[in-house]
Amino acid sequence: MEVTAERIAAQFNGEIVGDPMTKVSSVNKIEYGKKGNICFLANPKYEQYLYTCKASVIILNRSFYKPDYKYEPTLILVDNAYSAVASLLDLLNSLKAAKRSGRSWRSSIAFSAKLGKGVYVGEFACIGKRSKVGAGSQIYPQVYIGANVEIGENVILYQGVKVYDGCKIGNNCILHANCVIGADGFGFAPTDEGHYKKIPQTGNVIIEDDVEIGANTTVDRATMGSTIVHKGAKVDNLVQIAHNVEIGEDTVMAAMCGVAGSTKVGKHCMFGGQTGLAGHLTVADNTTMAAQTGLTNNVRKPGQILLGSPAIDHKVYMKAYALFKNMPEFYSELTERLDAIEKEIHK
Repeated sequence: MEVTAERIAAQFNGEIVGDPMTKVSSVNKIEYGKKGNICFLANPKYEQYLYTCKASVIILNRSFYKPDYKYEPTLILVDNAYSAVASLLDLLNSLKAAKRSGRSWRSSIAFSAKLGKGVYVGEFACIGKRSKVGAGSQIYPQVYIGANVEIGENVILYQGVKVYDGCKIGNNCILHANCVIGADGFGFAPTDEGHYKKIPQTGNVIIEDDVEIGANTTVDRATMGSTIVHKGAKVDNLVQIAHNVEIGEDTVMAAMCGVAGSTKVGKHCMFGGQTGLAGHLTVADNTTMAAQTGLTNNVRKPGQILLGSPAIDHKVYMKAYALFKNMPEFYSELTERLDAIEKEIHK
């Protein structure tokens, strides 16, 4: 799908320098731009490519524009090129990603299931008894939806998603390939004989509106009650969310994070890759944890930035790390001084 510079500029009130009818069909990095591409320049480090880029259109910060220079591409001048990229990608995606429609004859839909208007169901998808799928939702091939599941409107479940019995998914959610919603929580009680008896997981998972969950991520059902991913949360690939966890609104979690059972995460938190949270913790709103942070205690003060394992305040961590990385030199110097002192004593 091709789109003109004029339409793109209208998306974020940009000013056009050049031909407004220039057409583009794909996005590329400015250093690799070619005809038919649209690129953006937000970092001064890449300004050199503005004069050599072969792209058809470049989105450019107004502060970088030099009227006396000759530019081959059509320019779209904006206040913040970096933030404009999200709008651009959204526009291009909406133009090319038309919704699918219809229900494959090779799908399996229970007679008691209810599907809203415009729902797409792909090949070998399965929808269980008394489940409901809202209008406009897209159920891709090989998706499994158990019994008594509720799925809102305009939801996308990509290939291989599994939604176990009784779980609920809100409106405008996206679940990527092979993520599993509602598998049993990891609950086992030790017996007197040294074995483990499985604790029945009788709850469910609730995913609220506007949540996106990455490929191969798992969200376990609660032992009792609900595991909840609140509105607007964004969860990356390969994340484990355990039973009875709550993830706050608009919290983002990068790949390979793990949240142990019954931990409550606040709103607007940011977790880097491979962050781990122990069970039964409370994490305050606006908490940031860098990659590979390990949290073992509650975070009660909002807005903290934590590093390390066990996690500590980032300023304290950086001071400690500055000392730690120099320990070999300190140790060598200390040893030399002690040897010198010992020799002086034994003269």
